[in-house]
Amino acid sequence: MTVLPQTVFAQRASFYTTSAVHKDKAVLDRLVQLAQVQPTDRVLDVATGTGHTAFAFAPHVREVIATDITPEMLAEGEKLRLAAHHSAGVDMGKDEGRIANVEFRLADAHDLPFEDESFDIVTCRRAAHHFVDIRQALREMHRVLRPGGRLVIDDRSVPADDFVDATLNRLDGLHDRSHVREYRSSEWRSMLQDAGFTVEAIELYTKHRPLSAFTNGVEAESVAEIKHIIAGLSEAQRAALNVTEKDGEIYLDHWYVMVVGVKD
Repeated sequence: MTVLPQTVFAQRASFYTTSAVHKDKAVLDRLVQLAQVQPTDRVLDVATGTGHTAFAFAPHVREVIATDITPEMLAEGEKLRLAAHHSAGVDMGKDEGRIANVEFRLADAHDLPFEDESFDIVTCRRAAHHFVDIRQALREMHRVLRPGGRLVIDDRSVPADDFVDATLNRLDGLHDRSHVREYRSSEWRSMLQDAGFTVEAIELYTKHRPLSAFTNGVEAESVAEIKHIIAGLSEAQRAALNVTEKDGEIYLDHWYVMVVGVKD
């Protein structure tokens, strides 16, 4: 059964502060590049978590408003912001200006508390698969963007393969009970167009990650089911997921997508 994201992430907030996946510099740098940022831009980061995307954009723009529905995540993000503001030891940078222009706010992606056409860029990273009504969230992102503004999304995805689609969504649902769906690139194109965006770019990429990415911090019953699913795969199914083993650890491919939409 799907549960509210804030129920899950209130318990995991501190993990996201140090998560290598969420701090992935190459991915963050690519998002900044796709956004075509300008120094005068006002940016909204939807479902910011602990703020890694907001911090990546901050040095390049005038202001970043970082929103999330989970107070505990925002509190961890504010700790990071203050630590980086006062110390060069935090790996998000030494530039105080980079941190001073980030503001955290509690907000629901489905009902953003901002005026129409009030942002130049909207970002959303590794969060959309939790939204209970993705189309409503996209309409809200479109509403708050100025004409010509850019939406840049990075999220987990699935290929156009029914088995891989079903399996990865099942695994992620066991890993995180607030998971709703990882979408195919064709679904992203359709959803953005329906929300009023012109789709400018869709970039797919994969990462070969350990099975522990699905099992860490998960209840024993769910871990057992995840392992049962992997153990029951046929050779063809293992090949479709690129299942490998190294040093006693099972690895498989994870699919991701970056999408850029422009508000006409």
